[in-house]
Amino acid sequence: MIARTTGAAIRGLLVALMVLTPALYLPTSTSNGTEIIVFLAILAFILTFSEYNSAFPSFIEFRDAPPVNRLRFVGLMSMVTFLTLICKNAYAPTDLTGVFYSIGLMVANVVDFPYSPVRLVVLVLPGNASAPLIELVSISASIAYVAALVTIASFAYAVKLRGWPTGNGAFNVWTNLPLFDPTKGGDVVARLQRDGRLNIAIGALLPFLIPALIKLMAAFITPIALGNPQTLIWTLCAWAFLPASMIMRGMATLRIAGLIVEKRRAYSTSESTQIA
Repeated sequence: MIARTTGAAIRGLLVALMVLTPALYLPTSTSNGTEIIVFLAILAFILTFSEYNSAFPSFIEFRDAPPVNRLRFVGLMSMVTFLTLICKNAYAPTDLTGVFYSIGLMVANVVDFPYSPVRLVVLVLPGNASAPLIELVSISASIAYVAALVTIASFAYAVKLRGWPTGNGAFNVWTNLPLFDPTKGGDVVARLQRDGRLNIAIGALLPFLIPALIKLMAAFITPIALGNPQTLIWTLCAWAFLPASMIMRGMATLRIAGLIVEKRRAYSTSESTQIA
C-alpha cells in the first residue's frame, strides 16, 4: 500500500513538473496565464495520482505493463524540455540553449524536406511570418518528430527483442486495457488485431493530416498563434506525441493478440496430445 501510494505520488509530481516546465522558463502570453498553468499542473497530479494509487483501473492503459507508459512519459518530457530550451534561445540565449538550438538546426536540415510532416507544419504558418519564426517552427517540429520516432523505435525494441510483455509476468487485460471489453461480441483476437492495425494506420497518417486540416480550417476559425512560445511547444508536442502514442498502442495490441494466438495453439496442442 505504501509503495503504491509513493509510486503514484512520484508519477504525479513528474507529470506536474512536465506541465510546468515551459512556464518556468518562458514568458506567459496573458496576465492570468501562470494561474491557469498551475491549475493544470495540479489537475495532472491529481489525475495521475488517483489512477496509479487505485487498485481499479479507469482510463490509463498499460499501467501494469512497463515500459509502455514510461516510454510515453520520457518521450513527451523530452519533447517539452528540448522545445523549451530551443524557444528560450530566442528570448534569453545561453550556452546551453545555443547548443540545443544548433542541434535542432542540424536535425531540421535532415528532416525538413519537401512533403515531409515537418514541412507541412511549416506551411501552416501565415504568408507574412518572419524568417526567425519559420526557422523556429521548423526546428521545433523536427525535434518533436524525431523524438516521437525514437520513442516508437524504443518500444519496438522492447516488443521484438525483449519480448514485451512476457518479462513482466502475466498480462492482465482488465488492468492494462480498461477501455477494452473482451465480452463485447466477436473474437477477441480479431478485435485486437483490427484495433491495432487501425491505430497504427491512423497514427502514421496524423502527422500529415493535422497540418492539412489546420490549413483548411484557417479560413473559418482563428488560426493557432505559433508565435507564442508556449503555444508552439504544446501544439507541436501534441502533433508529434499523439500519433506516436497511437502507433505504440497499435503495436501493443497486436502483440497481445499474438500472445493469445500462441496460448490457444499451445492449449490445442496439449489437448490433442492428451487425447492421443
